[in-house]
Amino acid sequence: MANWRLPMRKIKEVLRLKYECGLSAREIARSCRVARSTVASYLMKAQAAGLSWSEAARLTDTEIEERLFPIKPIPSSVKRPEPDYEHIYHELRTYRRFNLTLIQLWLEYKEEHPDGYQYSQFCDLYRRWKGKLDYYMRQEHRYGEKAFIDFSDGLSIVDPLTGELILTQLFLVVWGASNYTYAEATLSQTLAEWIGAHRRALEYFQCVPRVLVPDNLKSGVSKACKYEPELNPTYADMAQHYGCAVLPVRPRKPRDKAKVEVGVLIAKRWILAVLRHRTFYSLAELNAAIRECLERLNTRRMRRLKKSRRELFEAMERPNALPLPARPYEYAEWLKAKVGFNYHVEVGEHSYSVPYKLLHERLDIRLTATTIEAFHKGERVAAHARSYVKGGYTTLKEHMPPEHRAYAEWNPSRFISWAGKTGTATARLVEKVLAGRTYPEQAYKACMGIIQLSRHYEPERIEAAAERALKYNACSYRSMKSILSAGLDRHDNRENGGQMSLPLHQNIRGKEYYR
Repeated sequence: MANWRLPMRKIKEVLRLKYECGLSAREIARSCRVARSTVASYLMKAQAAGLSWSEAARLTDTEIEERLFPIKPIPSSVKRPEPDYEHIYHELRTYRRFNLTLIQLWLEYKEEHPDGYQYSQFCDLYRRWKGKLDYYMRQEHRYGEKAFIDFSDGLSIVDPLTGELILTQLFLVVWGASNYTYAEATLSQTLAEWIGAHRRALEYFQCVPRVLVPDNLKSGVSKACKYEPELNPTYADMAQHYGCAVLPVRPRKPRDKAKVEVGVLIAKRWILAVLRHRTFYSLAELNAAIRECLERLNTRRMRRLKKSRRELFEAMERPNALPLPARPYEYAEWLKAKVGFNYHVEVGEHSYSVPYKLLHERLDIRLTATTIEAFHKGERVAAHARSYVKGGYTTLKEHMPPEHRAYAEWNPSRFISWAGKTGTATARLVEKVLAGRTYPEQAYKACMGIIQLSRHYEPERIEAAAERALKYNACSYRSMKSILSAGLDRHDNRENGGQMSLPLHQNIRGKEYYR
């Protein structure tokens, strides 16, 4: 475990959150779900290597690894790795029924960090940390920093054809400081609905929060894990497009997202309760009614602050938030595909070419409605316009090996041109061979064989053999080879077709006998 490294994708995310988003080590650790000591270690390695995010974004995964992990290790100034106090606290509370003690957790800590603190110091540090805990600390939200995101059960719409009731989901985004709220109804909590709702919410705000705080929804966190959950690649890609960070809340910790939990209650009172007696026959109709209620909620004055949510948002949140990019995020799915023996990857029942040197490699595929991109170790190696032809192939010549590229450039006119260098009769013969097949490709090898006879015979003999083959309609590679092997191309093939003189012989009586 001591030599285990984070995936390169996560190391790059740590650098981006630090140098581009300006987050602290604690916030980066929460966003990436790793220990603070791990974040500090990687940031220290980057600082020692002189590696910034602007430079790392241009490098490949291999180049970054060589910079951060050279053969000669970068000296560290950390004398002792800090224990993960929150993990210790959680373990003691969760496994109390197993009579878990600090000595067992210390043994696990020493197994991971052999140069760590000894038992007495370990216990002393933990007790000091625990003595400063404030279980009911009030969260302070800075303007323009965080927006909390959650789903809740929504109203139902009626299918106009069947009369069936379809339950919708209510998507909510609440800003931490101003309580400014966005709400819309979706049919499900799938990845496409999740990303689309985010895009429409940010367009409604006309700015971007610096940090998105979602729940551990499957669409946001693809691999749930207490210590290192993996963000869904599409969700991480969207956050990178808008320049913000993602800090998923801890599982089963509603206080981490108390702002949106209260927002759900308020939305139910001021939106769902108001619309409870209305009947809707489409999602668009329901969202139009939700938007009217949402405007009343955001413009309503709050009793304690004497200002509306919109007034606080416009005055304080928007100036401190990130600007909205000129181009909205294009929904993209990420998946993995293995390069086949024909240097193509199959995506959506269609095959796309990649460089032939990546044969049998596993690539990351970014798939949008219009494009498909293939990445190898973080570096884009291929890009195609997306095709919806099932069973089809999209191939670029530069992805093919040289011998395949030369074969792909074969065509009937090219063979006729090659044969014309020998002579007109050879060109007419090749043209007739091509015309004799249903598909010209079926005659390519025969034509190539005829052309390559010039390696063994003079052009004059090949031209004469071609004339003889055309005369007797023996248009094939085998006929040409037989004519040249037997020397028939040297015979005098006159146009009048007269008989050749015969030698004298005693068994031939001659014309004088018949007078």
